[in-house]
Amino acid sequence: MAISGEEYAARRVALAALLEERSLDAVFLHPSADLEYLTGLSRDLPSFGNLSYAHGWTAGAFLAPDREPLFVLPRMVVDFHLDGTPPEGAVVVHEDADGRALFAEAARSIGAPLRVGVGARSWAETALELQQALPGVELIEASRLVNRLRRVKSAAELALMSQACGIARAVLRAVAAGVVEGVSMSDLVEAVEHELRVRGSRCPSFPTHIFTWGERRLDSGDASAVEPLREGEVVLFDFGAVVEGYCSDFGRALPCGEPPDGYEDARAAMLAAQEAGRVAAVPGALAREVNAACRAPIEAADLGSGFRHRMGHGIGLDVHELPFLSVEDETPLEPGMTFTDEPSILVDGSFGVRVEDVIVVADGGGRVL
Repeated sequence: MAISGEEYAARRVALAALLEERSLDAVFLHPSADLEYLTGLSRDLPSFGNLSYAHGWTAGAFLAPDREPLFVLPRMVVDFHLDGTPPEGAVVVHEDADGRALFAEAARSIGAPLRVGVGARSWAETALELQQALPGVELIEASRLVNRLRRVKSAAELALMSQACGIARAVLRAVAAGVVEGVSMSDLVEAVEHELRVRGSRCPSFPTHIFTWGERRLDSGDASAVEPLREGEVVLFDFGAVVEGYCSDFGRALPCGEPPDGYEDARAAMLAAQEAGRVAAVPGALAREVNAACRAPIEAADLGSGFRHRMGHGIGLDVHELPFLSVEDETPLEPGMTFTDEPSILVDGSFGVRVEDVIVVADGGGRVL
């Protein structure tokens, strides 16, 4: 199921209402999850370094009430990232053009705005040029505003996220038999990412992380990634899939042979914690209360020092989204919000154990995707 043009249009109508409520004339969003959410303009795959083009800071779109999005895009973005076809009405900035003048003209064409929202991770140069183009303009951080729309998922979004979650589960089933003595974390990462690709994931939703936590630590992110696994060590998986821009985030722990002493008791506490968090994820509950419910069984088992993070985080077009199921977050939960439910226990010098699934807030407790 893809997101329909009607749903994108409805999202922009909802954005317009928020802009009017906050006395904002427009927003400028760079290519991002926010812009994809509102217009369908797909993001590129993540890159380790920046991809730089002439006038790259101009890339994005102005969105204002009662207007179609006005895209400003460097020519090379159009030709090499959009198959040569710009969105209707887009301002295409060629390399030898006056990018500042074209950007300023586009900014002023939306009605001499006085208050403009800017995506949180837009280029600083973009913000500075907006101030030059619109003297006296007040710039407001806009991503938290768009997050108000993004945090509750539609049926189409949940269907895509369910598909991404299903891929992740299938991948784990496919690679689980490979957790044997002598395998390396690099071997397992290669297997996971191969299975993600062949099962339809566009890419990993974040860098695949596979590691152990015991007398020694093997980690896919450092030099120990190539060291062979030993009998009795526990491998922790953390990875996700991407379907039509929507993410999953998935985790499990698999022992190599017989698990170490204390592992099964810790695993039972962790699974009780995950279930307690899921049950607590009902409409009206505060995010911090759900986090506390998840922590309680682990604390009761005297393993609280090993639970080093939060119960979970929002997830959707970004793998980490606001709000967070965490001690500091006072957000009341709403039906259709999606979160990870991911308690873990890391016992220094012995083992680690983790589990992670995506849940949807619902009456009676979170529904597992």
